[in-house]
Amino acid sequence: MSGRALLDRYEASLRGLARKDRLRTLSTRSGLDFASNDYLGLARSKRMTGAVAAALAAGTPVGATGSRLLRGNDPEHEALEAKAACFFGAERALFFGVGYVANFAVLTTLPQKGDLIVLDELVHASAHEGARAGRAEVTAAAHNDAAAVDDAIQAWRARGGVGRPWIVVESLYSMDGDRAPLSELIEVADRHDAFLFVDEAHATGVYGPDGRGLAHHLEGRDNVVVLHTCGKALGASGALVTAPKVLSDYLINRCRPFIYATAPSPLMAVAAATALDIIAEEPDRRERLARLVALAGKRAEDLGLATSGSQILPIIVGDNRRAMALAQALQAHGFDVRGIRPPTVPEGTARLRISLTLNVGEADVSALFDALAGEWERTQ
Repeated sequence: MSGRALLDRYEASLRGLARKDRLRTLSTRSGLDFASNDYLGLARSKRMTGAVAAALAAGTPVGATGSRLLRGNDPEHEALEAKAACFFGAERALFFGVGYVANFAVLTTLPQKGDLIVLDELVHASAHEGARAGRAEVTAAAHNDAAAVDDAIQAWRARGGVGRPWIVVESLYSMDGDRAPLSELIEVADRHDAFLFVDEAHATGVYGPDGRGLAHHLEGRDNVVVLHTCGKALGASGALVTAPKVLSDYLINRCRPFIYATAPSPLMAVAAATALDIIAEEPDRRERLARLVALAGKRAEDLGLATSGSQILPIIVGDNRRAMALAQALQAHGFDVRGIRPPTVPEGTARLRISLTLNVGEADVSALFDALAGEWERTQ
């Protein structure tokens, strides 16, 4: 077999994706930002860049160069974790290099053999991957349906399940922008002696007192684990897992993605720690974002479109090709809006994912919806 023939099956798979209008390609940033998760505009803030520059000048290394359990445990990591635990109201925080890895790490380590993981069907792909790679039994429950979660646990118990259930949700969903019923879910968790694992990726910094997230009132409980992404509203990279100290210690000792990975850059720890200070001390950022959310919601309603009430506004198109055509048309108008297709979202729900950030203003939001109104009719 020739070397080129070895690649045939991969080329065939790509051609299949193209036929379904699902072929992905990379594109660089251009146009007004309606696509990123930099909700509070911190990624380029002078305070953040100044803190990193000062750390570099003081001798903080660019890379950790080793695992946290070897020589890669820097003072900046420990300072961030101490600050985050205090800020979020948890016993302990543990810093991971990427949110995807943090989700995967928790779900391959903490749920044990004989336990049950109940995933919201729309929770992040990283949670699905981690659950499938772990030792516990896995099932999915209907989106934002606490009764369905309860039913799943009861059915598992009836089949002889004797371990601990783990309920896994996002507090604010990344593709629909809707909120989880956390009050109902913690009641289900308490009733079944279950753990609740909440991914706050899109809520940290934006919601709750001082930007502490939608699950802020649950932090510090023995049966609650929370993930706070640093690469979205906090404008840095990495993720913080907040949990009871014993679970954090267990992760340090048993979690392979933590033990065997090079630690995150200490400069990112400095950036994330600075971001926590900013979101606590500059509430006007959340207020300005809330005004953009309200304006975008009103403009969407004027077009007869559904709204989410959050900074994530999905415009459901349905057809893959039309969703991408709309995205390309808006990009041609100077708006960086991206089309989202299956399998990231369910079949038949291809959409524009409009992300509202402080990198744009009210005039920009209005101009985007003016352009959308015209293109929506043109692409019917």
